[in-house]
Amino acid sequence: MYKVVLVDDEPIIVEGLSRSVEWEKWNCKVVATAHDGLEGRKIIEEVNPDIVFMDICMPEMNGLVMIAAINSQFPDLEVSVLTGFRDFEYAREAIRLGVTRFLLKPSNMDEIEEAISVMCENLKRKGISGEQEEETGEKQERASSSFIVKNALAYIEENYTQKLTLGEVAEKTYVSQWHLSKLLNRHTGQSFSDLLNHVRVEHAKELLRDPSLRIGDIAEQVGFLDLAHFSRVFKKQEGVSANEYRNKVLAR
Repeated sequence: MYKVVLVDDEPIIVEGLSRSVEWEKWNCKVVATAHDGLEGRKIIEEVNPDIVFMDICMPEMNGLVMIAAINSQFPDLEVSVLTGFRDFEYAREAIRLGVTRFLLKPSNMDEIEEAISVMCENLKRKGISGEQEEETGEKQERASSSFIVKNALAYIEENYTQKLTLGEVAEKTYVSQWHLSKLLNRHTGQSFSDLLNHVRVEHAKELLRDPSLRIGDIAEQVGFLDLAHFSRVFKKQEGVSANEYRNKVLAR
């Protein structure tokens, strides 16, 4: 029996889908519901469902990022979006990231049942249906993984001055720390720590152009907790000390 999770911040939608659809007709059962993005992500990780119906405009949620996270971590999971958000480009991106159906509220029962039917057929065929479908799934998984990495790198760039952790970035991209670490290594060849340090050093290099700024202050401004750590990381990345780098830059 296929396990179904419903994620929507409107209780009437969740209740309606749970009670109105004849799930047993497709050998399906609603095993859990959630009312925001973070709760939905946790439930999906715990329950490991086969099918998810979800809205994309809910509290504590970036819809496309969550879709990418689900598809990247659970490539065999079938996801359909049920939303009032009417944007063609958004819908196209959601489908590129692996969504099976993008339904606009209010959807009629025929549309919902068609989506269920397609998702169930996809589940039956996965792994045994031939090369074309497998290639499509792999392409969507790659798109999702790239999307997650892009958002993770953007978050690092925006928050490098803070005490940033892998766990915090993983939470913002709706994936586990382990999965995010794997994706970063696969797509960039670097660890989270190396990527964060690289961003901090690049910004430090710009600040070093100002002779009025002390190196210790620069280290603090770009997010290093102590000067010694900054000095080690800077020399490892640039091959010279921060002071030597400054003297070379200012001498030009």
